[in-house]
Amino acid sequence: MKAVLCTQFGGPEILQVADIQSPVAGPGEVVIAVKAAGLNFFDTLIINNKYQFKPDLPFSPGAEIAGEVLSLGGGVERFKIGDRVMAYTMWGGARAEIAISQDAVIAMPDGLDFATAAGLIVTYGTSLHALKDRADIQPGESLAVLGASGGVGQAAVEIGKAMGARVIACASSDDKLEFCRSLGADETVNYAVDDIKSRLKELTGGNGVDVIYDPVGADLAEPAFRAIGWKGRFLVVGFAGGEIPRIPLNLALLKGAQIVGVFWGNHLVREPGLHRANMAQLVDWVMTGDIKPHIHQIYPLEETGDALMAIARREVRGKVIVTP
Repeated sequence: MKAVLCTQFGGPEILQVADIQSPVAGPGEVVIAVKAAGLNFFDTLIINNKYQFKPDLPFSPGAEIAGEVLSLGGGVERFKIGDRVMAYTMWGGARAEIAISQDAVIAMPDGLDFATAAGLIVTYGTSLHALKDRADIQPGESLAVLGASGGVGQAAVEIGKAMGARVIACASSDDKLEFCRSLGADETVNYAVDDIKSRLKELTGGNGVDVIYDPVGADLAEPAFRAIGWKGRFLVVGFAGGEIPRIPLNLALLKGAQIVGVFWGNHLVREPGLHRANMAQLVDWVMTGDIKPHIHQIYPLEETGDALMAIARREVRGKVIVTP
């Protein structure tokens, strides 16, 4: 079978396409024929050995897949051959087939296409966990989303609207913000031009933002935090800006605010039942049209390196999918 392999650490250009042996399902595992795999920013880090998870070489990037069950290992009772499924794999998704524990697999409804399903798990799963489980955002509250045109940012904008929040999309260009408005954003901030603290304060009538969703970090985090409202929640989602910020803790004290970590990958392990419930909610929202995941581009498996290059260059709006 075909697989994209990282055989040495480096940039997307080091990835190779190779023929490898098809997997065999072990006890409690299913083998899935991958129809679509989602790529994310952290894939650019994991192939460079700069992510918190460090798989042994060689491995395939791609942490989320959708496809059909090919075979079953001993003890598998939740699925049968031919079932349409989706799964979070951590890595290893950019290949034609993958063996994975049945506990990580979620059934797909017939009306959900493979590309949409493969792009739903990480970004939308992260954003729903952040806004529902960590921030407990309420209808009518204000939500500022940094990096709002990217993968998790787009998901946060859509989910925030689905949950009844007033969404302020923050991004680095007017065309990105126009895209965010098409997703339902109520207001926008171009932080390449405007002072983000002043603008967020202005848009909230001087009261400050109830919830700030930050997957960027770097030099945006502190000025955004200075615009947080009383008892606001600042969600630490990631550091796509490349630098881990240091926020003066007196700011949290003065606002009675919370700095809340969002570690979705650990949430899956510690709270699998809650994760499955969240995924069921997301699938329901997709099927009812409350959220409409945007796919930036679908690449053939052989162009996985090009797809990751586009993500690394910040050219992507929404999800990037590869198809074996």
